[in-house]
Amino acid sequence: MKKYFTIPEEISLVTSTLESAGFEAYLVGGCVRDLYRGVTPKDWDVTTNAKPNEIIALFPKTFYENDYGTVGVVNEDIEDTDTARGSMRIVEVTPYRKETTYSNFRHPDEVTFSGNLSDDLLRRDFTMNAIAYKVSTNEIIDPYDGEADIERHLIRTVGNAEDRFHEDALRVMRAVRFGAELGFAIEKDTMDAIIKFAHRLEHIATERIRDEFIKIIMSERPMEGIILLNRTGVLRYIIPELEAGLGCEQNGDHIYEVWEHNLRALAHAKERSWPLHVRIAALLHDVAKPHTRKWSPEKKDWTFYGHDVVGGRMATKILERLHFPKQLTRDVATLVRYHLFFSDIEKITLSAVRRIVANVGSELVWDLMNVRACDRIGMGRPKETPYRLRKYHSMIEEAMRAPVSVGMLKIDGARIMEVANIKPGREVGWTLHSLFNEVLEHPELNTAEYLEIRAKQLIALPEEELHKLGEAGKEKKDEKEEGEVGAIRKKYGVK
Repeated sequence: MKKYFTIPEEISLVTSTLESAGFEAYLVGGCVRDLYRGVTPKDWDVTTNAKPNEIIALFPKTFYENDYGTVGVVNEDIEDTDTARGSMRIVEVTPYRKETTYSNFRHPDEVTFSGNLSDDLLRRDFTMNAIAYKVSTNEIIDPYDGEADIERHLIRTVGNAEDRFHEDALRVMRAVRFGAELGFAIEKDTMDAIIKFAHRLEHIATERIRDEFIKIIMSERPMEGIILLNRTGVLRYIIPELEAGLGCEQNGDHIYEVWEHNLRALAHAKERSWPLHVRIAALLHDVAKPHTRKWSPEKKDWTFYGHDVVGGRMATKILERLHFPKQLTRDVATLVRYHLFFSDIEKITLSAVRRIVANVGSELVWDLMNVRACDRIGMGRPKETPYRLRKYHSMIEEAMRAPVSVGMLKIDGARIMEVANIKPGREVGWTLHSLFNEVLEHPELNTAEYLEIRAKQLIALPEEELHKLGEAGKEKKDEKEEGEVGAIRKKYGVK
């Protein structure tokens, strides 16, 4: 079937500029694949018979910082922050390439710029990425039936599968990642070659493996992606600790073994569109259970004491091994360490909640609640928010709320004693509460100048009158405190 793609002006300008100068120019790779799928491309790639210096000469702003001929053409009228057109700001233009042997299982030993589009398409990984599209004539070049594979939702290598994975072992992970991102199946010969060459990942830079892993975690189907990594033998080169959960039964509260429980927790994090650190924490939150599992004759069931503490340490080692950023590593380890923060809402105190907030940090405590929700869904529980989780949310918000207290005043007891020339005594407390009562009614009075003048006036009152004003202020403070707490509990529908 003839395809007609609508190409943005910013992209067609790049290809037309090359063609006007007498060169060939085709869109190629992932952008063509996405156009076939009716998806806005994340990146735009052009291939041409122009050499790097010839490409650079045609455009006002470019950059060239690699050994493979790729020139970045910058659309200067598109800002970095332009979410609608951001993918078109940089168009990568690469000369037709012909590659030699791959002795390091990742990069070709030599790259030559050939004048042949066929050579360039032959070096690509999968058929769906080996389609070229000529914008000016709406011409499709598809020598490996990539269009048919896209329609069949099939991932298949260009040419011999073993040759492609021998050349570049990272393609093993790219195949799985595309499966998770696109929902495509992997063709049998390609799958067999993935399994055969999975061990070659030992030769790949950790950062590249990490980046592919992140894309799987942030894909539309992260649970399926992790399952496929396991089935192909790839997971043992990324996070082998997860595989210990296979066949690891849990106690009566869980209907799934540890492996599936962790994966379902990850799937829920994806459903809620939670960020990377929450998704990884959901995946790893019970990673230590197989290492801490013991049979309890008294309970006649399995116990996993300390798996949260051990899990936090394991998460740190896993993410450090994969060269994740330090802050993300700390955040994930913290979420795993404290994911068991509460159990019985009847025994929870605000002081305990405040300790959790102090341990986790106010910026991470809500992510902890999200990991807790993932844990619950991973147990096979209903998806609606139960009373217990709502109570947790309410108590955290109460604990993080600034308390209603005389500490909000722009004056303290020491300053009152100084300006009124008095010694410590109950009059100081009565004065503070009296001033606080006034400020609650009129916040604009909360200035040091006014409160110092007013404090001297109050101290000059008869003791009985000052006491009465102080008690009224204290009652007002307690009333406001109860009102704020009540509003929070009403918000979450708890008592």
